[in-house]
Amino acid sequence: MSERVFNFSAGPAVLPEPVLKKAQADLFAIPGVGMSILEVSHRSATFEQVIKEAEEDLRKLLGVPENYKVLFLQGGASLQFTMVPMNLLPKGQSADYILTGSWGQGAIKEAKKLGTVREAATTADTNFNRLPKSEDIKLDPNAAYVHFTSNETIFGVEFQDEPVAGEVPLICDMSSDFISRPVDVAKYGLIYAGAQKNAGPAGATIVIVRDDLLEKIPDGLPAMLDYKNFAKNGSMYNTPPCFAIYICGLVFKWALNDIGGLENVQALNKEKAEILYKAIDASDGYYRGHAEADCRSLMNVTFRLPSEEQEKKFIKDATAAGLDGLKGHRSVGGLRASIYNAFPKAGVEKLVEFMGEFQKNNG
Repeated sequence: MSERVFNFSAGPAVLPEPVLKKAQADLFAIPGVGMSILEVSHRSATFEQVIKEAEEDLRKLLGVPENYKVLFLQGGASLQFTMVPMNLLPKGQSADYILTGSWGQGAIKEAKKLGTVREAATTADTNFNRLPKSEDIKLDPNAAYVHFTSNETIFGVEFQDEPVAGEVPLICDMSSDFISRPVDVAKYGLIYAGAQKNAGPAGATIVIVRDDLLEKIPDGLPAMLDYKNFAKNGSMYNTPPCFAIYICGLVFKWALNDIGGLENVQALNKEKAEILYKAIDASDGYYRGHAEADCRSLMNVTFRLPSEEQEKKFIKDATAAGLDGLKGHRSVGGLRASIYNAFPKAGVEKLVEFMGEFQKNNG
């Protein structure tokens, strides 16, 4: 196909068209360099400038304080499920985990292999259709850290404000709403995010970690799992995911320069989500949202139809209409529309139009 469809995939997800076009131009030969971005050495001045600008632009976007390191790693967020407790959970202490979906469950499962952890809250009893209320989160003031997932892609629930952890370092898996809105980084001990939702392609993982936590990391960890090694070597202890970092850098410039910063990014995301949720709520129950209204994600809109047969037909017909990637995860079923930063408003409007026609013809 030469024409682009509307890509509702949960990830790897849609990228900004200006980013794709710039990458397309640099794929054969970077101007003034004479080789592809895929070919440049990570030790070259060319790539050193790429990673330097990517970090600088991310710091501008998020307002990252000087006492935080920005690391570009590999292994996806799932490797961070292991690296976080390996680096930050000392023997004799425990860590608190707030579970609001499958990714939080995955994180605590891996952490339990390495130390003592406890569930500070969970919403599994209602199939993760909501977030815990503040009074339901039971935190240990002596915990090594508190971990939560800001947005659960599978169930479509999202924290609009981070849990209050007091003096305990707050750790967040921000993979699926990273750079989708302003965040006060100073409230966190560590933020990690797989790039392939909002920040770039699969292959790069971004970690933002406070300096004092780096100082507490024990010696003797495997080199490739030690945050200190990557902080000391500017993310280049080994060959980093060069192309993925390059794309992330282009996305950061797009968010800064084309969109005008994260407040504007957030406003666009709210506008897109409101259009879709309004259509769901106005369907007289034909479309049913999974998440409770005050917990709804701006990134992943999950909903059901009256029957699985109609859901299958909806997915088939939508795909034929150029609306791709709408099948929900098996944990929830139904439909899932992922409308990350780069997803165009026109795609949401086309989906809403399709939903109206489908209900009229099949309701």
